[in-house]
Amino acid sequence: MATQRIVTVIPARYASTRFPGKPLHPIAGKPLIQWVYEHARAVSIINEVFVATDDTRIYNAVLAFGGRAVMTSDRARSGSDRIAEAVTDMDCDIIVNLQGDEPLMRPETIERALRELLEDPYCQVATACVEIRLRSDFESPHNVKVVFDRNNDALYFSRSPIPSPIRRPDEDLKDGCLLGYKHLGMYVYRKPALMMFSHLPMGRWEDIEKLEQLRYIENGERIRVVVTKHDSPGVDTPEEVEPVETLLRAWRDTGQ
Repeated sequence: MATQRIVTVIPARYASTRFPGKPLHPIAGKPLIQWVYEHARAVSIINEVFVATDDTRIYNAVLAFGGRAVMTSDRARSGSDRIAEAVTDMDCDIIVNLQGDEPLMRPETIERALRELLEDPYCQVATACVEIRLRSDFESPHNVKVVFDRNNDALYFSRSPIPSPIRRPDEDLKDGCLLGYKHLGMYVYRKPALMMFSHLPMGRWEDIEKLEQLRYIENGERIRVVVTKHDSPGVDTPEEVEPVETLLRAWRDTGQ
């Protein structure tokens, strides 16, 4: 198989409803977006990393720390749509969509998802998840849950607890039990699959759940899910900065 050109594109916007200016917020001495960028750069099989944004403040901040950025329009319906716009004329075969609020995404998690496409020519899209073993995490709408089939292809993503806890014995719902799987904020696509996605209308379940990946499933496409042991807490609100900062400092200081 010919060598495939892989790029990571990090979608970032300034106008977050719950946390305006989030990509530029300082965490452990660096803007949030810089942590995401540097962890993407640590994946050796990725050729280039870009930030895609519609805001000049983010664009200039990325250039200031030595990163690369591309400007996009402000009309994107989702992060994947923004990335599709950014790579339309770019020479690449596989694109990693790494969410701009995921500073704890491990390079090995990104590489594992990439390997699914590199080793299986029929795999068009891949993502990652981690086990949920705390009931509070399972019930939180801030954690997206995923269920998948025996081939590790996603069946559904939801902000609700899935599989449903309603008929599960209490013993199976205690902390420490495998309650479900939390979806992590990254995707890997073949370029044709991403471009197809960007031309599809928003789906009914995508609109209800506010989860862009459901657009693929609603249109009969498959998303391969890899299970990693590394969680990747995101930063959705100002209250989540401090715990993420603590984890980042521990990672930086211990390499664990």
